[in-house]
Amino acid sequence: MSDDLKKGRIVIVGASLAGLRAAEALREEGFTGSLTVVGDEPHAPYDRPPLSKQVLLGQATADATGLPVRRDPDAEWRLGVRATGVDLLAKRVLLGDGESLPYDRLLIATGTRARPWPDAEEAALDGVFTLRTREDAGGLAERLAAGPERVLVIGGGFTGSEIASACRELGLAVSVTERGPAPLVGALGGTLSKLAAVMQRNHGVDLRTGVTVTALNGNGAFTGAQLSDGSRVDADVCVVALGAIRNVEWLAESGLAAGPRGIACDAGCRAFNMYGIVTDDVFVAGDVSRFPHPLFGYQMLSLEHWGNAVEQAGVAAHNMVSPGPLRRPHLSIPSFWSTQFGLNIKSVGVPTYSDHVVIAQGSLEARRLAMVYGYQGRVTAAVTVDMAKSLDYYRHLIETAAAFPPPPGAADRAIAADIPVPSLVPDPSGLSHGPTVALTGHLPDRRLTVV
Repeated sequence: MSDDLKKGRIVIVGASLAGLRAAEALREEGFTGSLTVVGDEPHAPYDRPPLSKQVLLGQATADATGLPVRRDPDAEWRLGVRATGVDLLAKRVLLGDGESLPYDRLLIATGTRARPWPDAEEAALDGVFTLRTREDAGGLAERLAAGPERVLVIGGGFTGSEIASACRELGLAVSVTERGPAPLVGALGGTLSKLAAVMQRNHGVDLRTGVTVTALNGNGAFTGAQLSDGSRVDADVCVVALGAIRNVEWLAESGLAAGPRGIACDAGCRAFNMYGIVTDDVFVAGDVSRFPHPLFGYQMLSLEHWGNAVEQAGVAAHNMVSPGPLRRPHLSIPSFWSTQFGLNIKSVGVPTYSDHVVIAQGSLEARRLAMVYGYQGRVTAAVTVDMAKSLDYYRHLIETAAAFPPPPGAADRAIAADIPVPSLVPDPSGLSHGPTVALTGHLPDRRLTVV
């Protein structure tokens, strides 16, 4: 049986970071059969984090963001072709060009796309951008290099904040609107988001919180926006940073458990069908997946993290070519990082899975700190600001379900830790931006089901 799994036909839908790393891992695991990778973009897999950083700053071009290939996956690449469906009974992937691909095992790694501005006519105005693809980044970088009078960024999540930071670094006037009380509040909670708001304003950002954009103005070209408080922002470039949409629509008739939060799978990356029964030949990896994690109450997590895509792709590839007793779970701790307004922000764990936080090192005033998150008396996450060397210590606390507040132990720890305060994690429906980690089970402080 084990030898049989090393042969046959595997199709990967999604020429993404997860798709590429899974293809490489399949060969490393000894898979010798045919391997096909389908991608709707015409490009080979490329790196997305530089698009909102180096590309916008002119430090790299959009077409120079290709991912390094660790080994030749010896795959047939079907690029520029969209997958339109899956026939689970016939075991075929349907393509937009009318063809279909037979498979013995299928990996879905279709990721996400940028959430567009809801009014299509306004979204089509010249000067209105989203940022997700190479083309998006190249077009926006060109427009920023031309020196617009003002840039409007709609959404104060990580992408929106990084874009605003790049604009200020380029010397451009920028306004940021956020429906919630502060930027990054959806990812980091209310306490640490206060620092994000202070940093943006200290760097000259016109930050508008507690408001929404009600209309984009312009006659062919974008000229400004109307806000819900009755005010107006005059600008000639607008970047819509309203979060991401999971690419699952093509699976609507497949019978898989695919929805707005992604495709549900078990800890071994095997997809569930719509009846909650696990499949044994369809696997999921990357941003499009929803998977349970024992350290976070077995909630179904949806992550938009670079590291998670790599780790989960490796687990999926291993399990696709291994018999049941040799399969392993995807249990890595979520982590991400961001550089903005001169600060290096790094996170480990799930900050939104918390009820209290404590500043374990440093201080908000010093703008250098380690904030630890806890839920029901145990450590669930940590976020550092310009203190990344402490993160491994807190990762260990999360992995061992250590008590919250955390004990002394990290280097340059404050002499006396602050008193824990509520983490103030908001309901995502009240924000312009989405969290980078979405808890799709229940909200721990409210005991409500999220539909």
